[in-house]
Amino acid sequence: MIKKIIAKKKERLAVLRQQQTEEALKERISRLPPTRPFIDSINKPRVISLIAEIKKATPAEGIIRQDFNPQEIAKIYQEAGAQAISVLTEEDFFLGSNEHLTQVRQAVDLPILRKDFIFEAYQVYETRAIGADAILLIADLLTKEKLTELLNLSKDLGLGCLVEVHTEKELKKILTLKLPFALGINNRNLHTLEVDLKTTERLYPLIPKDRVVVVESGIKNYQDVLFLKILGVNAILVGRAFMQAQDIKKKIEELMGW
Repeated sequence: MIKKIIAKKKERLAVLRQQQTEEALKERISRLPPTRPFIDSINKPRVISLIAEIKKATPAEGIIRQDFNPQEIAKIYQEAGAQAISVLTEEDFFLGSNEHLTQVRQAVDLPILRKDFIFEAYQVYETRAIGADAILLIADLLTKEKLTELLNLSKDLGLGCLVEVHTEKELKKILTLKLPFALGINNRNLHTLEVDLKTTERLYPLIPKDRVVVVESGIKNYQDVLFLKILGVNAILVGRAFMQAQDIKKKIEELMGW
């Protein structure tokens, strides 16, 4: 699945570069206001923060929300007390788009994370140009050298970073990086798409206590959230549970215990 997604993304990028050069993106960025502080927003003492995700579909399940209005969903998230919003922009397998993120930017004041499959500098410029405040980097897709390059560029552009791992090997790779970023533990195996909360149980004790840690995937109820809060996790990223709920605000309150 990952190979298919990356191959398709490379095809789209080749077309996109013809339509809009890197210089054109830089020019757009120069006219934008400063980004909103993503990491500070999700790093609150003695509470677990919520990054609420907007996505229409997944490769495993297809469309997960028929009534899909990114702006309205974002407003509900903000009113319900989320600390940040994640927008999935991958087009072919998650049915996302850059326009979804731009629409959300216009609707709310919260920091916005762009969630996609990022592996080139062009995409980092694109992320800033479409209005995101933070970017997802997946350790499994990037060498340590490429991670350093993209983290440096993100910092220069004012973007916060969430660097995602799934295994001990990926964790070791990123813990030696000197630049600031939030560390994401994804309970979903991106190759098999299977979800296992024991991934967090296994990896979290290996992370230095001064790191801002975000747990992703497989969080279904208040008991899961309470367990992660007791563990010491700073934030959770949840999408599917909200996207499948008839009453999103009620689901947030149930899940978070608010």
